[in-house]
Amino acid sequence: MSTRPSKIICVGRSYADHAKELGNAIPDRPVLFIKPPSSLLPLEQGISWNSAWGSCHYECELSLRIDRTLKAETDPAKVLQAVGAVTLGLDLTLRDLQNDLKQKGEPWERAKAFDGSCVLADWIDVSEIKDWHNVQYSFHVNDELRQAGDTAFLIFDIATLLVNINQVFTLEPGDVVMTGTPAGVAALKAGDQLSMTLQGKTQDFVWKTFVQA
Repeated sequence: MSTRPSKIICVGRSYADHAKELGNAIPDRPVLFIKPPSSLLPLEQGISWNSAWGSCHYECELSLRIDRTLKAETDPAKVLQAVGAVTLGLDLTLRDLQNDLKQKGEPWERAKAFDGSCVLADWIDVSEIKDWHNVQYSFHVNDELRQAGDTAFLIFDIATLLVNINQVFTLEPGDVVMTGTPAGVAALKAGDQLSMTLQGKTQDFVWKTFVQA
């Protein structure tokens, strides 16, 4: 399925350890924001940003592709059936700019939804997920482990997230849900070599990209 998403729904602070590392409160409901389709960047293109905007942090996230329309659906089993494919993605964040915007009480879009801020690896069939409560993935920078994700530690499990999201935003075929990042986020540097690994049912899936010099 190659449908361009109408939107990319992102979940913030979905892992308690990540919320704590940034000094944020643990949420009592999912924190949601949107990236536009123009934020998408092919993995092979490499990562770049305007250095005048300050530091750019990586946030590796399990990402879902929606293949069936979801609108006001409350059945956890039915929302999971709407997921057709999964991958890993990078929710790139201009952290200095985000902190400045938060201090001023302004929206985050400049720091979270800029062109190239959503880097998605190739989609794999959802059948590779054996247990939504135990999906594991990792992110390495220059062969050093920086993030280890496990959906067992999500504050809100995948089905709960999808139920909550589609009460607010109709999810259409091709839409993407980025489920949030674990602890370990940090600034990227020119020349960094990045690797993301998702543990599937039949094999490990590895994707690589780089930060442009």
